[in-house]
Amino acid sequence: MKKGIIAITAVVIVLAGLVVFLQNINLNRIGAQPYYVQINQAGKKVEETLSSGQKYVSYEYTQQGYDSKGKERVLVFTAAKELRKDAYLRIYVKNNDVSSYQEVQGGELPEPAKQKLESAQK
Repeated sequence: MKKGIIAITAVVIVLAGLVVFLQNINLNRIGAQPYYVQINQAGKKVEETLSSGQKYVSYEYTQQGYDSKGKERVLVFTAAKELRKDAYLRIYVKNNDVSSYQEVQGGELPEPAKQKLESAQK
């Protein structure tokens, strides 16, 4: 009886851990190379009509990005809303495609990337 309760408890703990993991981890970021950009221009508004007739608006950005060593790369990505001007983003690139992004603070930038972004603004 005790072994059954222990086994059921172990299975519940593993399942609960899996649920927490899937809710808090963006799988698009696993194994992706991070690059850093600063939004310095408005995104290009792209309107699409879905097969259901519903209109979908997104914004396309083409930005110079830098990895943690300061290596430059041109990144093209879309966002569901217009991004805040001067915001810093961490862009995740997997298989030569942007898989995800998130806004970060200036203090979170690696120093080589921060220097490149600051010199690009001048």
